[in-house]
Amino acid sequence: MPVESVFPRLEALLPHVQKPIQYVGGELNSTVKPWESADVRWALMYPDAYEVGLPNQGVMILYEVLNEQEGVLAERTYSVWPDLEALMREHDVPQFTVDAHRPVKAFDVFGLSFSTELGYTNMLTALDLAGIPLNAADRTLDDPIVLAGGHAAFNPEPIAEFIDCAVIGDGEQAVLDMTEIIRTWKAEGRPGGREEVLFRLAKTGNVYVPAFYDVEYLPDGRIARVVPNKSGVPWRVSKHTVMDLDEWPYPKQPLVPLAETVHERMSVEIFRGCTRGCRFCQAGMITRPVRERSITGIGEMVEKGLKATGFEEVGLLSLSSADHTEIAEVAKGLADRYEEDKIGLSLPSTRVDAFNVDLANELTRNGRRSGLTFAPEGGSERMRKVINKMVSEEDLIRTVSTAYGNGWRQVKLYFMCGLPTETDEDVLQIGDMAVNVIAEGRKVSGQNDIRCTVSIGGFVPKPHTPFQWAPQLSAEETDARLAKLRDKIRGDKKYGRSIGFRYHDGKPGIVEGLLSRGDRRIGSVIRAVYEGGGRFDGWREYFSYDRWMQAAAKTLPEYGVDVDWYTTRERTYEEVLPWDHLDSGLDKDWLWEDWQDSLDETEVEDCRWTPCFDCGVCPQMDTSIQIGPTGKKLLPLSVVK
Repeated sequence: MPVESVFPRLEALLPHVQKPIQYVGGELNSTVKPWESADVRWALMYPDAYEVGLPNQGVMILYEVLNEQEGVLAERTYSVWPDLEALMREHDVPQFTVDAHRPVKAFDVFGLSFSTELGYTNMLTALDLAGIPLNAADRTLDDPIVLAGGHAAFNPEPIAEFIDCAVIGDGEQAVLDMTEIIRTWKAEGRPGGREEVLFRLAKTGNVYVPAFYDVEYLPDGRIARVVPNKSGVPWRVSKHTVMDLDEWPYPKQPLVPLAETVHERMSVEIFRGCTRGCRFCQAGMITRPVRERSITGIGEMVEKGLKATGFEEVGLLSLSSADHTEIAEVAKGLADRYEEDKIGLSLPSTRVDAFNVDLANELTRNGRRSGLTFAPEGGSERMRKVINKMVSEEDLIRTVSTAYGNGWRQVKLYFMCGLPTETDEDVLQIGDMAVNVIAEGRKVSGQNDIRCTVSIGGFVPKPHTPFQWAPQLSAEETDARLAKLRDKIRGDKKYGRSIGFRYHDGKPGIVEGLLSRGDRRIGSVIRAVYEGGGRFDGWREYFSYDRWMQAAAKTLPEYGVDVDWYTTRERTYEEVLPWDHLDSGLDKDWLWEDWQDSLDETEVEDCRWTPCFDCGVCPQMDTSIQIGPTGKKLLPLSVVK
C-alpha cells in the first residue's frame, strides 16, 4: 500500500513557524524513491535541528549507502522546533521525513544517530509525535524497529527501555546486514513477530537488543551482572569496523542544504580512528584502529563531491587530520588543482605538534585566512601528562610564534576543566599560557592587534576510556574554578583585553555525565524530563539544569542512588560497568593500567609509530592499522578548468 505524504497538512502550518524552509525537503542530491519500489524502508534521524543534523556525515553516508541498494529506500527526519511541535500536536500531523514527508511510523526501521547523549529527549519527542510507543515493550508489528547508533550508542543502557536495538561502531556494512535480515523475515511473512526479527538480529553478535539481557543489582546499587535471558543471544556484543575506506567513498553526492546550517562546506573523511591515546577522548578510543583513506581516494572524492554540490570549501575531516601520512601532499595537491576556482580547504583543530606553516599556507591559499585553532586541553604541563596530551608549552609557543610571524592574527585555544587530579593552580596556568601566547605574538609580529581566544569545556568521563572510572568535578566546583580563571584574565591590565574567554558552566556537564555513565535506571529520569517539557538539551536556551535535577530527585531514590552516585563518584576496578557487555575491542585491563598511568603522570606513545601497547583492538576485532605513505600522486596534474 502506498503511504501518503503529510505535506498538504504540514504546509498549512509552515507560515506560522520560524525557519519553515527546514521542513520542506527537496535538497540537491536528496533521493525520493517510490514507496512500492522498496521492501525494506529506513527513516534516519539525527535528533537535533535541521541546521545541525543535515551536515552530519554519519547520517548522510548511511542515507546514500542504503538508497544505492535495489529494493531499499531511506529518508531523513530531524527534530522539529517547539513552535512546530505544538502545531503538529494540535493538527494531528505526525513526525515526518523531509524527503517525501512520509510518516515515520510507516517505515520498517527508525534509526537514530547519537553523537551526544543530550539528544535523548529529542528522541522521545520524535517517537511520540510519530505515534510510536515510547517503551519498546509496548510496540507491535505496526511499529518500526527503533535503532540507536553513533558514539553515544557505545553505552545505550540509559535509553534501553526506549530502543529495540543498538549498533556500535561503523554503520556502513551494519545497515546492509540488518537490511538483509529484515528483508528475509518480511518475505517469509514476518514469522514470530517483532521478537523473532530482533532475535535474528541479536544472534549475529553485532546488534545489541536490550530486551534480551537482564541486569542484576547489588544491595549498594552497583551492577552485579548483565546476563542474556534468551538462548542463542551472545554474552557480549561486538562493534563493527569498516576496513579499507577506499571501498566506501561516501558520500558521493553530498546533500546541499536549503537553509543555513552549521557547516557550509563539502566534507571528506580522510581517515578514521586515532591512536594518540588522549585518555579523555572517547572518539579516539572507540574508533581504533587508524584507517587512512588513500591520497588518490581523497582526491577522487573531492573531485566528485565538488562537481555534485558547488561548494567552495572542502573540510578534510578526522579526529587529528594533520596526522594523515600524506597530509602535506594532499593539501598541496588540492590547492594546486583548485587554485583558479578558489576552493578553500579546512582542517578541524590542528595538533600543536603537527602544525607547520607550509601546511597552513596550503590550506589557506585559495580561501580566507581565518584564525588557527589548537587544543592543548590541559592548562599545565602536569595535566597534559595526566591526560596523555604530549604537548609542552614550549611546543605551543613555538607554533603560535610561527603562525603570528607569518601573518596570522587570531589563535583559538581549547581546554578542559575538571580533569582527574586537577587543582585550581592547573587551571590558572591557562591564563599564564594565554598571556605568553599574546606576548610572543606581539613580539614576532611587531603588532598589538594580536588576539587569543581561550575556550573551556567541562570534562565528562566517558565509557570505553581510561577515565571511565574517574570522579567528575561537581558543577559548583567547576564554576568556582572557572570564575578564578576569568578574574585572573580580566585583571591583567597589559594583556587581558587581547584574550577572549569563553566557557560553559558546569551544569550541562553534570547532566551529560549522568547520561554517559548511566545504566537502565536513568531511563526514568529521561522520561520525567521529557514529560516535564525537556527538549533540545544541547541548546543553552532550552537546557534546564533544574528540570534534570528535579526529575532525578523524583525518580532515583527508589533505586537507592542519586546524581552524585553516577557523576562525582570514583569507580573501582571490580565494579561491573553498565557497558562492560558491549565490546569496543579495548581490553579492560589495558584501560585500567592506562588509568593508573595517568595518576602517575606517565605518558604513552602513539602506537602508529611505536611497538604495540596491547590495547586489544587489532587482535580482538581482526583489524589492523592502515596507514601510508602510498607513494601515489593525488590526481593528474592538469588544473581543473
